[in-house]
Amino acid sequence: MAGFLDRAKEQAQQALNQGKQKVDEVQAQRAGNDLLKKLGAAYYAERRGSGSTDATQQALSALEAHISAHGDGFLRG
Repeated sequence: MAGFLDRAKEQAQQALNQGKQKVDEVQAQRAGNDLLKKLGAAYYAERRGSGSTDATQQALSALEAHISAHGDGFLRG
């Protein structure tokens, strides 16, 4: 009986870990999409004359940092 409970506990833990990993992936994708949107908005504002090169560069740097940490998978969607 203890072996059965140990296996069930192990399977539940694996499922929990997989669920947490998926949540982390989704959150990273959303953050990447938000950064990409901010970059687009900064670039648009710069081109229209109401934004600055610094704001665009900061948005680009933030996006590049996110890609370095989490990959660029969110760009393929």
